[in-house]
Amino acid sequence: MAGPIVQRDPTAESLNLTACDREPIHVPGAVMPHGLLLVADALSLEVVAGAGAIEALFGDDWLGAQLDHLLAQDVNALAEAVPIGPGGTILAAPVHGHDVALHRTGQWLLAELEPMGETAGGSVAETLGWLDAMAAGFERTTTFVALCERAAVAFRALTGFDRVMIYRFLDDESGCVVAEDRAPGLDTFLHHHFPASDIPRQARALYVRNRTRVIPDIDYVPAPLRPAGLELTDLSDVAIRSVSPIHVEYLRNMGVSASASISIVKDGLLWGLVACHHATPRLLPRATRAAAAALAGGLARQLRAKEEAEAYRERLALRGEEDSLRGLLLTSDSPVDVVQARAEDVRHAFGADGLALVRGGRATTVGIAPDEAALVALARWLGTRDDTAPLATRELGKDWAEAARVAPIAGVLGFALGDGDALLWLRAERIEEIEWAGNPHKAVPHDPQATLRPRASFESWREQVRGRARRWTLEQVDGAARLRRLLGEARAAAELRRLNRELERTGAEKDSLLAQKDLLMREVDHRVQNSLQLVSSFLAIQARDAGAGAVADQLLEARSRLSAVALVHRRLYRDDQIEVIDLSRYIGELMQDLRSSLGEEWGRHLTLDLAPVLIPTDRAVSVGLIAAELVINATKYAYPAQNGGAIDVVLEQHGHLLRLIVADRGVGKVAGGDGGFGSRMMTAVVQRIGGTVEFQANDPGTRALLTAPIEGD
Repeated sequence: MAGPIVQRDPTAESLNLTACDREPIHVPGAVMPHGLLLVADALSLEVVAGAGAIEALFGDDWLGAQLDHLLAQDVNALAEAVPIGPGGTILAAPVHGHDVALHRTGQWLLAELEPMGETAGGSVAETLGWLDAMAAGFERTTTFVALCERAAVAFRALTGFDRVMIYRFLDDESGCVVAEDRAPGLDTFLHHHFPASDIPRQARALYVRNRTRVIPDIDYVPAPLRPAGLELTDLSDVAIRSVSPIHVEYLRNMGVSASASISIVKDGLLWGLVACHHATPRLLPRATRAAAAALAGGLARQLRAKEEAEAYRERLALRGEEDSLRGLLLTSDSPVDVVQARAEDVRHAFGADGLALVRGGRATTVGIAPDEAALVALARWLGTRDDTAPLATRELGKDWAEAARVAPIAGVLGFALGDGDALLWLRAERIEEIEWAGNPHKAVPHDPQATLRPRASFESWREQVRGRARRWTLEQVDGAARLRRLLGEARAAAELRRLNRELERTGAEKDSLLAQKDLLMREVDHRVQNSLQLVSSFLAIQARDAGAGAVADQLLEARSRLSAVALVHRRLYRDDQIEVIDLSRYIGELMQDLRSSLGEEWGRHLTLDLAPVLIPTDRAVSVGLIAAELVINATKYAYPAQNGGAIDVVLEQHGHLLRLIVADRGVGKVAGGDGGFGSRMMTAVVQRIGGTVEFQANDPGTRALLTAPIEGD
């Protein structure tokens, strides 16, 4: 039976969950007894401690023995390959029917042994074929729901557990079961929500570090590290480390005897889990876990592809509406009138319930909207915000103290137009009925000093959440920002046309002057290009006459920078439409010019891997100047004793960010520049576009990484 429906105000203070987050689950001081652990000094390989049934495999003389002798293999060679830090694990050869994994933690080398087993698919070839077939099935799904449902079936077939759930983390760190495959007769957890305290922060961090986690039998008796003294050894990477007693009790309350978790990590972040439950004890061997981790990686890639495809479709729709408005706005003497005339289309494109245009203390609305006085007050408040980005909120009550005046509106996306005017997209409150797996408010005791206990009941418990609207997507927020810029451009264009009309009234003489001005600008461009070419040639001759040395290097550097400026100038005057350009083409042309100016030896070692990125021209110019400076720096510092060396230039797009990489394989610096004009110029340009530049070791050489938004504020 479902519990009562309880209303909750989302603005109320949330429960303090920090006590759950402080439990030191990475240092349990014990392991689960189905495996065993040996702790050895990383340098001497002397075994100093252990846990589990060690005597059954190695006899009574294991303490103080050499780890390579116990494991009958060259552990020293393997240990050199084990990285120190998160996720540092190397598999060794099996010993006595046990898989062996080596980990490094501080001064210790940990050898973890688990009983061997085969994957559900049988041989390695059969398992790989099965994984390939599952990945192909993931690709064929057309919706997010279908993908998750197919994944639940696939993971249950692989693991053999009674219940497999695809569990997604939400923005507030709670979770929701979005797909499930279960044995007949089991109750469902599909669409049930679980509070954030069920999986504390430190547990989520370990789920990113260790992609698979298995508890074969919750009734196990922990096997402590012995002899005493190393109880605080970090066992973060050990698969058989003992489980938090709170989590064991949590599973027992759910009626689970064995569990497994496979992390779904997307872009380095924990997107969710494949949660597996079994009514009886069940071991999941390392081979099966490896297959599950590979399958989870394929699932994460398809989730990202589905999300990117959905975002792309939404972006296309918004761009289509923007393009249809662009011509009208840029040619209208009153751009805001155009928006008002197309109000219904603009509302629909952003998926809003209503649209309000506030001008001069009056409001024009379409769809669902509050009274005019409330909208005017909202627009006036919006104009007082320091943030220049559009307001995008699904809970207006958290941002504006007078939000009750615009009820039933709870979500607002909009921006100020100046003088108390504003354009506002409105979304009505959507009362959410969340079905929890048990009462989430009983997850943490009210007394912060009380002993933590997990929830004892997972009976469906419903809760109403008010004061929220549907969430605005990133594409919609970006679309609003672009429309604001377009309106600004249209207003500037309208003002320019007004000024031009005034100029036209002065007569034919002013018209002639304007024509002469245009001709003069083109002539200036022509002369500037000729002058730049002449100076470039002069610098090349001077560098050649100067021979090898610092003077020649400075002359060649000046010529390279001059070529970058010349390309910038040509781009500005060559294109008819210079608002947005393909950055890859622009960088490619710039690098081609640099090849010519740096010489053949440098040019033939310069390699490009440039992905298409559409970017505003003014930002492309800045990125081009940074790219030229980074390449020039590489020629200066990476190969001081030779004329030419490998320089790789890579351009990538990650969401709404671009990444420009300039990497050499020489002896370059780990910090950029020398404090000269070029370095100061590059620092100023990077700050202007809101980016960052990191210099990293390239082993060998230096790798300079520029990260910046594709579009500015």
